[in-house]
Amino acid sequence: MSLSPPTTMVFVISIVLAVLAILSTVMTLPVIGDYRFWVAIAAYVILAIGNIFRGV
Repeated sequence: MSLSPPTTMVFVISIVLAVLAILSTVMTLPVIGDYRFWVAIAAYVILAIGNIFRGV
C-alpha cells in the first residue's frame, strides 16, 4: 500500500474535529454534546482517508 500525505484542507479539518472533541470533554459544547467520541473517530477516519487516497 502506497500512502501519500493528506492535503492541507483535509489535515485542517481533521485537526479542527479532534480539537472540538477534546474541548468537549472539558467544557460544554452544544454542537458536539454526547457525540465527542464519534467526532474524534471521524477526525481520525478523515485523516486516514487523506493518507490512503492520493489527491484527497
